[in-house]
Amino acid sequence: MNKTSIEWTEASWNCVRGCSRVFEGCRNCHAERMAARFSREGLPYEGLAVMTPSGPRWTNEVSCVEDLLFEPFRWKKPHKVFVNSMTDLFHEQVPFDFIHRVFHTMRYANMHTFQILTKRSGRLRALDQHLPWSQRIWMSVSVETAGYEFRIDDLRATGARIKFLSLEPLLGPLSELNLSAIDWVIVGGESGPGARPMDAAWVQDVRDQCERADVSFFFKQWGTLRNNPDPRDASAKQYGGTAKGGRMPEGRTWDEMPVALRNPDPRRLAADAGVMP
Repeated sequence: MNKTSIEWTEASWNCVRGCSRVFEGCRNCHAERMAARFSREGLPYEGLAVMTPSGPRWTNEVSCVEDLLFEPFRWKKPHKVFVNSMTDLFHEQVPFDFIHRVFHTMRYANMHTFQILTKRSGRLRALDQHLPWSQRIWMSVSVETAGYEFRIDDLRATGARIKFLSLEPLLGPLSELNLSAIDWVIVGGESGPGARPMDAAWVQDVRDQCERADVSFFFKQWGTLRNNPDPRDASAKQYGGTAKGGRMPEGRTWDEMPVALRNPDPRRLAADAGVMP
């Protein structure tokens, strides 16, 4: 298990390595930068990422790590687990058989809560009917600008019990979100070299839409100090004043968890609790 500082989860499980840029949200991928640091011979990302004159780049190769497939069964305490935080489980080079085996592990290692995030919502939707969903498998899509709201429709069509949105990096306004059947929305700005701006008005608008739709809202971080409209935000200092720029819109944190957890379906919980390998 790899503990993580990501605010909405507790640990990461990376049984798939490597990725490729396909969308505008991928331009300043933090995973790409990190993978390039561990791409020398003998290191985990050898052959999967390289440093180029214009910065780190994926090689577009993907590796499925069989030895890590059953790792969650070894963890003694329950955790919220970000599945493949360094890549996309629904990448076109990840065989369906391996995706199914990942789901099998998540379904039976049911002391944990697994959180999956994808930009490849089309493949998610295409494979959905063949995936063994359970109450503790949460599914999310990234939506960085209005041009990618179609991913929400793909997510809504799946059998995931908990559905959430990751609006990170938020690169433009999302003024007409359809939040039907969505349980949770996470918002965050882009951080790191070349980070693009996020307007505070975009954040407030999403927060207001969530409030009207009774959808839980989680604000992860401003991304950079220049995005933060509050120069007195004490939370910015927790990150050295530069890395994440604070996380307190309107003077408070927003750490709500999925609305569906307020009144969970007892039949689903009972069914999942009874699942045995």
